Amino acid sequence: MAFRNKRIIIDILLISLLMAGILLINGGSGHVKAGTGDIYKNIEVFTEVLRQIEKNYVEPQDPQKMIYGAIKGMIQNLDPHSSFMTKEEHQDLLIETKGSFSGVGIEISVRDNVLTVVSPIEGTPAYAAGIQAGDKIVRIDDKSTNDMTLTDAVKSIRGKKGTKVKLTVIREAADKPLDFTITRDVIPLKSVRNYLLDPEIGYVRISTFQSNTSRDLNVALEKLETGRDLKGLILDLRNNPGGLLSQAIEVSDVFLDSGLIVSTKGRNSSQDMEVSAHQNKTGRDYPIIVMVNGGSASASEIVAGALQDNKRALTLGSQTFGKGSVQTILPLSDGSGLRLTTAKYYTPSGRSIQASGITPDIEIEFVPPVQEEEKESPQFMREKDLKGHMLNDTTDATKEPKKEKEDETSLRVKMLLERDNQVRHALQLLKTWDIFSKMKPELPAVADN
Repeated sequence: MAFRNKRIIIDILLISLLMAGILLINGGSGHVKAGTGDIYKNIEVFTEVLRQIEKNYVEPQDPQKMIYGAIKGMIQNLDPHSSFMTKEEHQDLLIETKGSFSGVGIEISVRDNVLTVVSPIEGTPAYAAGIQAGDKIVRIDDKSTNDMTLTDAVKSIRGKKGTKVKLTVIREAADKPLDFTITRDVIPLKSVRNYLLDPEIGYVRISTFQSNTSRDLNVALEKLETGRDLKGLILDLRNNPGGLLSQAIEVSDVFLDSGLIVSTKGRNSSQDMEVSAHQNKTGRDYPIIVMVNGGSASASEIVAGALQDNKRALTLGSQTFGKGSVQTILPLSDGSGLRLTTAKYYTPSGRSIQASGITPDIEIEFVPPVQEEEKESPQFMREKDLKGHMLNDTTDATKEPKKEKEDETSLRVKMLLERDNQVRHALQLLKTWDIFSKMKPELPAVADN
């Protein structure tokens, strides 16, 4: 009798879950469309298998665990970005979008059936350890990732602050797999940083798109704009794995006064939308260069595409990742959640960047800085290098010139310009922008007949 009651409970649970799935398949309309007869036939087979396991399997099994496993397998067959989350995993995701979680700080995806790093998040343990965009993770704590789902991989990499995780990666430039033992930490909340690279040229770095990114961006721009006539801005979206679609739209809107920002198209018309920019209260007509690379994905590509297609900014760097799909988080009745790909997004000109990415207007690869021991001797000798050279009249011969004390921000800017050829290139473009914009080509004289 107890077994029969348990089986009835399982059947009711199955019917409820599968009916919910049918409603999702049919757009939540509640109407069963043609062709769903095959679904019901397969449901019967599924319940038969579950009953046989419950009745004859050598050891008792947890019905919820079996059903959850079946759902995960079903979702895994859709695409790399769709996933089923338990109640705990669903709660972790909600915390992450608010900007705080404990782990190593990488965004991962599945590319060509291999677990791949989209990008490390700046200022995190993974970033400090040297994990790079494009690294293929083949083992986590010596466990193969071959048959591991994206959700399971994320769960394995995350953990309590202070604990360690070992990642084995294959890197294109390396001859053999590389091992990284990384100590987990709380991933920083700050997604926006800003500096002045020049008295009149600003730099803003957005590392992720979290719930407060557009607000923080406005604060950063106000700091850069206050008390000066800004002549240009570098918006750095390199190694930004994305985040919230709403924040990508709001960030784009900060720089646009009109025009389409992004459009989405899904299977159901409810997923179709077009979002346009609004007139800004703060006029920002200075030139902008958006920096991107292979670690720029999703929300980053929306912003880059919106500013590029609306002719509001030049894009500089290398080809972006190419994640052009929209995931919707659907909460389920027991607290679990379904992350489901529901649409593809398109840039204002109608480009789908799925798998192809954004092609920069100016393509320039990042060149890693040369280490001190690898630096060559200076090619040119200066006056001060000559033996017995005359001193400057204002210099005390007995003392070295006193160096001004540099604060932390100045040091960061100095290191950025010294080590980053892409930032240097963008800065030089902005410095000459005003000169070239004032140049007018002379038209050739036309002889009168």
